[in-house]
Amino acid sequence: MLLRSGGHRPLVSTHTDTPATSGTEGAGHGFFGQPWPLASLFGVEMWERFSFYGMQGILVIYLYYSAAEGGLGISEATATGIVGAYGGSVYLATILGAWVADRLLGPERTLFVSAAVVMAGHVALALIPDLGGVAVGLGLVALGSGGVKANATSLVGSLYAEDDERRDAGFSLFYMGINIGAFVGPLLTGVLQESKGFHWGFGLAAVGMALGLAQYTWGRRSLPDSTHEVSNPLPSSERLRYAGALAAFVVVVAVLVVVGLITAENLANWVLGVVSVAAVAYFVVILSSSEITDVERSRVWSFVPLFVCNAVFWSLYQQQFTVVEIFADKRLDRSLFGWEMPVSWVNSINPVFVIVLAGAFAALWTRLGDRQPVTPVKFGLGTVVMGLAFWMFLLAPGGAGAAPLLLLALILLVFTLGELLISPVGLSLSTKLAPARFHTQMVALYFLSVAFGTAMAGKLGGFYDPTDETGYFLVLGAVAVAVGALVLVASRPIARLMHGVH
Repeated sequence: MLLRSGGHRPLVSTHTDTPATSGTEGAGHGFFGQPWPLASLFGVEMWERFSFYGMQGILVIYLYYSAAEGGLGISEATATGIVGAYGGSVYLATILGAWVADRLLGPERTLFVSAAVVMAGHVALALIPDLGGVAVGLGLVALGSGGVKANATSLVGSLYAEDDERRDAGFSLFYMGINIGAFVGPLLTGVLQESKGFHWGFGLAAVGMALGLAQYTWGRRSLPDSTHEVSNPLPSSERLRYAGALAAFVVVVAVLVVVGLITAENLANWVLGVVSVAAVAYFVVILSSSEITDVERSRVWSFVPLFVCNAVFWSLYQQQFTVVEIFADKRLDRSLFGWEMPVSWVNSINPVFVIVLAGAFAALWTRLGDRQPVTPVKFGLGTVVMGLAFWMFLLAPGGAGAAPLLLLALILLVFTLGELLISPVGLSLSTKLAPARFHTQMVALYFLSVAFGTAMAGKLGGFYDPTDETGYFLVLGAVAVAVGALVLVASRPIARLMHGVH
C-alpha cells in the first residue's frame, strides 16, 4: 500500500527539502550506501507501520467478536463504521501534523512526538478494557499517525541534495521498510491474538512502536539541522487564540458525546460530514480567491473530478480492513495443511504484491516516458480496476468457509494493480496543480479525498451481509467502474484544464 507512509504509502512533504549531503558525499558508505540517518527513519517507519497494520489487522474482529471469543460483541455495521471513522481521522490528522510541523515544532520534533503518541495509543488499546480503550487508543493512534505520515517523507528528502544520484534508491529503501512492517505486523499480531487474546496482539503493536521509537531516539541527532527548523513560526501573540480554539473544539466534541449526538454507531457519519464541509470550503476559498491566475484556477477545477474519482477508489480499496476481513472470517477457507490461518493474515497479502510490483510499474512509466498515460487516465483506470476487483468476489462459491484462499489472493492482486495506477501519482498531482498561494491547501484537499473514501469504506461495510453478498459487490463494483469510465471519457477535457500538468 503506497499510502502506508502514509497506505500504507508515502504521503506528504509540505517542507522544502534542504540538502544534507552533496551529490557524491558518502557514496558507498553508511546505510546500504545511503546517509546513516536514513537507517533511523527506515526503522521508525517500519515499526510504526508494523504496529499500525498489526493493530488494524485484528481491530474489526475485536469489535464484533463475542465476549466469549475475547471481543466486544458490537454489531458488524457499528464495527466497520468505527474502523472507517478511525481511518478517515488518520488522514484528517495528517493535515494537523503538517500544520504543527510548519508552525510549531518543525518536522523532526513533530515526528518524534507523533511516534510517542502512537505508542501511547497502542498501550491504551492493550490495557484499557472495552470501548473506553477503543476510544482512547484509536484517538491517540489516529492523531499520532497523522503526524508521522505528514513528516516522515519530508525528513527522508532532507537527507539529499536535489542532484544526489542516491536519492531515488534511498526512497526505495525507505518504502521497502514501510511494506516490510505492513507485511509482518498482521502476521505476528494475528498469531498472538489467536493464541493469547486480542489485548496481547495490541500489546505487541505497542512493543513494536516502542522499538521504533527507541532506535529513532538513538539516531535522531544525526538528522540535518534543517529538520529542526519551523518554516512558518506561529507568532506568540496568536498561540493563545489557537489554543482557545482547540479547547473549544474538544469541549464541543465532549458535549456532543455526553448528550448522545456522537455515538459509536454514527461516528463514520460525523467524520464524513466534517470531511465534506472542509473539502467544499477549501475548494470555495481557492477558486474564489483573487490571488490566483486564470491558469491556476483552471487547474484547480481539473482536480474536482479527480477528487471525486479518488474518493470512490478509496471507498472500495480501504474495505480491506472492514469487508475483506469479515469475508475472510466468515466466507474464506483459511485451512492450510490442516491449520487454520488467522483472519488478520489477509492484510499481509497486499504488501507482498506492492513490494514485487511497485518497481515494475516505476520501470514501465520510465520506459514509456512522455508516452505514458496522462494522470486522468491513470485515475480512471485505477478506479475501473478497483470495480473489477469487487466483481471478482462474485466468483466465490456460496456458503461459510467456501471461498478459496487463492481467489482472495487474486482479488487482492487486482486491488494492488488499481492502487499502483492511482496512489503514487495522487499526492504529486495535487502539488503540481496547486496555485502558488495555496500549496498546502491543495495537499489538504488530496488528504480529504482519501479521508472521505476511508470513512465511506467503513460506512459502506455496514451494508455487507456475508450470507447475501451478491448485490453488495455487484452494485459497488458497478459504481466504481462507471465513475472510472466517466473520468476516462472526460480525460482529454480534464487534461486541457490542467494546462500542461501531466
